[in-house]
Amino acid sequence: MKVVIQRAKRAKCIVNEKTTGKIEYGLLLLVGFTKGDSAENIKKMVDKIIKLRIFSDEVGKMNLNIKQVGGQILSISQFTLYANTNKGNRPSFEYALDSPTASILYDEFNRELGQTGIIVEQGIFGADMKLDFINDGPITITLEF
Repeated sequence: MKVVIQRAKRAKCIVNEKTTGKIEYGLLLLVGFTKGDSAENIKKMVDKIIKLRIFSDEVGKMNLNIKQVGGQILSISQFTLYANTNKGNRPSFEYALDSPTASILYDEFNRELGQTGIIVEQGIFGADMKLDFINDGPITITLEF
């Protein structure tokens, strides 16, 4: 499981010209799954994301987590995080988890995030999504379990 975390001033996901998820302040998460991922990976990832201290405190030091700043999460499924570009110029997605299983894990990931008390908005799994966001910092971090 791989997640690209972007601290965002605002973010929204648009599918077919309709907003499917929108946050005003918090984290934009790009979420990908690979073979062997499980509920255990999800629990570890959610715990790490919630505790990650990447928001600034009163002196400007990254010392606060998303709960401490009252942030929200926009979660976007992103199978291309597992693109293999070792051969040629066209990415292979052989390491990305099959779509039906990844969809189940993505839903479980979002449920786990929601159980932390944080507002979680999301895109639509497998859809052609357009993201509109302002990266804050910019702060971008990649986690993989």
